[in-house]
Amino acid sequence: MKFLKKLLKVLVIFFGLLIAILYITDTDYLIKAVRTIYMKGHTTAFLEDYKEFDNQTIEASSNPEPWPNHKDYNSVEPTKELAKANKDWGTVAFVIIKNDSIWFEDYYDGFNEDSKTNSFSMAKSYVSGLMFKAIQDGYIKSLDQPVCDFLPAFCEGNAAKMTVGDLSSMASGTNWDEAYYSPLSITTRAYFDDDLAKVMNGLKMETEPGQRFKYASGDTQMLAMVIEKATGKKLYDYFEESFWKPLGSENSTLWQVDSEDHDLVKAYCCIASNAKDFARYGKLFKDHGKWNGKQILDSSYVALSVKPRFKDSPEYGYGWWLHRQIGKDFFMMRGHLGQYVIVQPEDNVIIVRLGHQKSPNLASDGIYTYDISLYIDEAYEMMNKVSK
Repeated sequence: MKFLKKLLKVLVIFFGLLIAILYITDTDYLIKAVRTIYMKGHTTAFLEDYKEFDNQTIEASSNPEPWPNHKDYNSVEPTKELAKANKDWGTVAFVIIKNDSIWFEDYYDGFNEDSKTNSFSMAKSYVSGLMFKAIQDGYIKSLDQPVCDFLPAFCEGNAAKMTVGDLSSMASGTNWDEAYYSPLSITTRAYFDDDLAKVMNGLKMETEPGQRFKYASGDTQMLAMVIEKATGKKLYDYFEESFWKPLGSENSTLWQVDSEDHDLVKAYCCIASNAKDFARYGKLFKDHGKWNGKQILDSSYVALSVKPRFKDSPEYGYGWWLHRQIGKDFFMMRGHLGQYVIVQPEDNVIIVRLGHQKSPNLASDGIYTYDISLYIDEAYEMMNKVSK
């Protein structure tokens, strides 16, 4: 009994000192990381982790527009390769939309068409669109407006040269380190810290901005702060009024915030929604910014978004990933663990995949994981069975 009491006392002292050290070293965000992720058996963020965080609700449209079913709805079974991939990589939703109708849909692992899952970085495409909407609405002058006009922490040296467009095209030049699995990286800190603005304002410049593409979630987070400052609106409210409701979304959605006190969205990630509502944004860009004949977003902004800004980085435009396969050009929303909205405008096709993980191997281009190529190839093989 005495031994157990001594052991308990030692453990209490140890954990007390550990927590004190975390606060002293400003790494107390790790307490939330352990509680919400690591103690649940995960090594990184997971599909339904939104339940563990503070969220703001984005209401569904007052005039929801369900997707119609295609005349060939679910007439073709998944290919063997697709079925195996869906099983091996934990797909929870796979949807093919052709000619603005649901051509194929299936859900797995207890999920259904209305189940919410974390968008992860697919949210970046929305934020970039909100930037263009803010330009369209007159809140931001242009892509060339300095970030310094909105964020005083970036007004010296190279930071003063950084533009709004640099943030949307991932060319800020900051020292952001995109490391998902390191508990001490700024990416992890941003995910769990309860004062995200403080984290962002502490970024330093690494190179001159606007020179090259470097994928950095921090760029999108800064862009969100710029949009909020420019519009005077919370980003989740601006998103609701600009895109979520006008696109006829059937379900309300959630956007994670850093804390109730600071109420800043995790703009680089973390919109909890479903496959068919995520697909609406792909349709908007497929249709050059129009929805039901109404120009929601200027077509010139859409065209700019899905073209590379830098010649040596043809894989990225403004908030959208770009990919060429089977002789066709695709643009896509892309998120951690394999969340995708893949659009081929000429064929009027949208492919949505949501799931627990992506393939571990890269495709031949060395940029995208192999699963993306597989989802495209197998979806087209399925569609070709009907067209023949």
